[in-house]
Amino acid sequence: MSSKKHIEILVIGSGPGGYAAAFRAADLGKDVIIVDKDPTLGGVCLNRGCIPSKTLLHIAKVLDEANSLKKMGVSFTKPKIDIDAVRDWKSKVVTQLSSGIAQMAKARNVETIQAEASFISNNEVELNLNTEKQVLTFDYCIIAAGSSSSAVPGIPLDNKNILTSKTALDLEKIPKKLLVIGGGYIGLEMGTVYSALGSNVSLAEFLPNLLPGADADLVKPLARKLKKEFSEIHLSTKITKVEPKNPNGLSVTMEKNGSTTTENFDQVLVSVGRKPNTNKIGVENTNIKVDDFGFISVDKYQKTNIDNIYAIGDIAGNPMLAHKATHEGKVAAEVICGLPAAFDAKAIPAVIFTDPEIAWVGITETEAKEQSIPYEKGEFPWAASGKSLALGRNEGKTKIIFDKETKRTIGVGIVGPNAGDLISEGALAIEMGADAEDISLTVHPHPTLGETFANAAEVFEGTVTDLYIPKKKTG
Repeated sequence: MSSKKHIEILVIGSGPGGYAAAFRAADLGKDVIIVDKDPTLGGVCLNRGCIPSKTLLHIAKVLDEANSLKKMGVSFTKPKIDIDAVRDWKSKVVTQLSSGIAQMAKARNVETIQAEASFISNNEVELNLNTEKQVLTFDYCIIAAGSSSSAVPGIPLDNKNILTSKTALDLEKIPKKLLVIGGGYIGLEMGTVYSALGSNVSLAEFLPNLLPGADADLVKPLARKLKKEFSEIHLSTKITKVEPKNPNGLSVTMEKNGSTTTENFDQVLVSVGRKPNTNKIGVENTNIKVDDFGFISVDKYQKTNIDNIYAIGDIAGNPMLAHKATHEGKVAAEVICGLPAAFDAKAIPAVIFTDPEIAWVGITETEAKEQSIPYEKGEFPWAASGKSLALGRNEGKTKIIFDKETKRTIGVGIVGPNAGDLISEGALAIEMGADAEDISLTVHPHPTLGETFANAAEVFEGTVTDLYIPKKKTG
């Protein structure tokens, strides 16, 4: 049995971009349907990504902070971890937020359908319901189908001891020995969580550095700390084989510099990036253009090459970030509704929620060098920050990159506690075209970590008083 239905705007996917697009369109008077394969709204970010991982990372951070108080004269007994209670707390946070999205959908009269959606033409989508199929036609469609974890050749993902970013968050058990494959943000964040919860964590990264894409000077304080927390960090290392080991566990073969070693682990977490879900929604049955990486090609209005079909979020290209998807979703909805909108963000911030956190926005120093962009910079070490020292932390840094000619802010990098909260000022500075003087003359409260942003601008200007920087000799 199949039925047919028409809707003004169909949104495929209920993640941060999908529900933002749907709700914005509904607020502008459109009839909207959201289709998602999951029983709860919110997509990967809310249900199996950003929110549950940050909930667990908060627990890890508190455990670490409690331990660090020893040097301040405060000691605690060894914490008792009730993994069932931890899991319940994580689930409670997720449920509260997903229920909130469902309530907002209902309040806006946005219909939600749990089904797998697949295009059958440029104008039709088939919904695979539990007992029947339904065909939806639409005036407009917004594709917000997201991404999935990438696989590693030769690693059997069907093995119960092989974890992905999704299954790792289920916390079914805390393994004694865990190998994390991948030194990107997912691997480092989840490795931090499992280490805090009692696992002996090792990490293997194919490239020679952790967090490829981030400036090395920002990564250095985190790498130094992880060397103490993790059992081993294997860089420039290729995983060549993962095999089940009787009666339990896994045998992992690693290759580095031509030599091969084998080690046993209870579980292995595969975190080597994500791939767009283009192959899961029947795009091949349409004329929608897809690039060589599987991303749907869009213009600044989020429009595909098909006039009434839009794409947003992970499936529409890098960076795969929830806040990017949200902005793109609003743009798509507003363009469809006839408003003058476009995605023209000058910079999109990225945050690694480890401890210390690493955040950057705009041009990195590495990119400036690689692209031969003339730049100058101002750096302020948190070892000179009263607030940072009061927290018992001195490893942080705030760095601002300025255009050499205009002196405007083109990039910001921060490493340290709460870097993710601080980076927004950097994003605003780039969007507003602020120069060093604009930043340094903005009065920042003392003592705060936020004032290090002004301090970095003062270093650039040569007006800083919280550091002594000898003047360069001339002549």
